[in-house]
Amino acid sequence: MQQRWIAAYGVLRDDGGQVLLARGSGGGPDWDAWRLPGSRVRHAEHPATAVVRGFAEETGVAVTVAGVRAVVADVATFSAGVGVHTDRLVFDVTATTGRVFRPEQGGGDRLRWFTPDSAAAVPVMPFTADVLGLSGTLLPPGPSSALPLAATAPAPTARRHRFGAYGLVTDPAGRVLLTLIAEGYPGAGSWHLPGGGTDYGEAPETGLLRELVEESGQVGRVVELVGVDSFHNPMAVGPEGYPLDWHTVRAIYTVVVDEPTEARVLELAGGSTARASWFTVAELTGLRLSDIAARTVAELR
Repeated sequence: MQQRWIAAYGVLRDDGGQVLLARGSGGGPDWDAWRLPGSRVRHAEHPATAVVRGFAEETGVAVTVAGVRAVVADVATFSAGVGVHTDRLVFDVTATTGRVFRPEQGGGDRLRWFTPDSAAAVPVMPFTADVLGLSGTLLPPGPSSALPLAATAPAPTARRHRFGAYGLVTDPAGRVLLTLIAEGYPGAGSWHLPGGGTDYGEAPETGLLRELVEESGQVGRVVELVGVDSFHNPMAVGPEGYPLDWHTVRAIYTVVVDEPTEARVLELAGGSTARASWFTVAELTGLRLSDIAARTVAELR
């Protein structure tokens, strides 16, 4: 059995540059390993809200989000054999209220400040090690183990929770690539950022570049992560005609196509993309744009 989770975490440092980590409990993919504090994202919850909530619940500290640092994905398994793909959004945070006790002050064994050297000496979740630039850390023996990457499609449900990766795609001439949402899909008739939902076991950047090829025939390179977006539509209608309580979390990147060609939708894209096209910045005025496209391309004008 395979599941998809979305989670949000915060990087909090003290005045000496130490980072706060929390220790996982048994029975899950973070079995007895240290990781950044945070929480799974609830349905209809913005990831930035989730990290503030989760940080307070786990550490007792109120934080504000300073910016998004990284978006990564990994696959692990519970002891019951359930495969879990987790899309992890990592934010830089700043403490506003609350106090985290150091171990010598009675903080217990589930919350601790670490220097890079001390963090490298304990079991750390791989995503935390990657974000903090640690090497040589291994998870302890337990129910968590890597799974072969595989693609699955979730069964349709009335409530849909989805993670996607999208790009502000430009070429050397400064044109912008957009895709037209097909009839029967949420936002039909609007021009949208290239991208879409990632597959089980797929990293966000890999999924974005795959979608770019499928939706437009273009080969791009990801430049940088520029934002995280959350969209909730409790009254959406799916392509099969049934109602959906739709919530999608979207990582947004800048992407450059160094050798652009005529944009064309490949059969692999399925039916959600009607067509793709390159536009000059001036041509964007007057286009019917999706919510995420309108906010993103506004910075180009």
